[in-house]
Amino acid sequence: MSMNKTTKSLRFNGSVWCNLDIALRNLDQVFGQAVQPLGLTVIEWYILRALYDQDGQHASELARAVGRAATSFTPNLDKLQNKGLIERRADPADRRAVRIYLTEAGQNCREAVLHSADDIDSRLAQVFPNGEYEAFQEVLATLQAMSFD
Repeated sequence: MSMNKTTKSLRFNGSVWCNLDIALRNLDQVFGQAVQPLGLTVIEWYILRALYDQDGQHASELARAVGRAATSFTPNLDKLQNKGLIERRADPADRRAVRIYLTEAGQNCREAVLHSADDIDSRLAQVFPNGEYEAFQEVLATLQAMSFD
């Protein structure tokens, strides 16, 4: 089997999981640097973006939307609430449930958050030549939708 340039540059004999993990850690640093001037962590940035798509989500829906376990999600919401960017409100249809809403301050961050997202996507697209970015996005979509049930 001949190895192409990409395969040679992968670590651990091309192990997908190890290399995805390394890539994710690298990208986490890139995203962290981009959102830090906004006074946000990457997960807070994700939460705000999800709320810009649909405000008033249940906490469990919001956790799912940003790829986190609902059981460990509360501290993230606490931090955003302490920053004055979100508020929790009881769900009128189910008193046991809580919905998460953007505050006025959270809404006021919208342009900066979305601009930073566009900037990051633009920077990433420049790394991939000749339309490879679209192929990369297709691979990501496939990996997100995978199920081994």
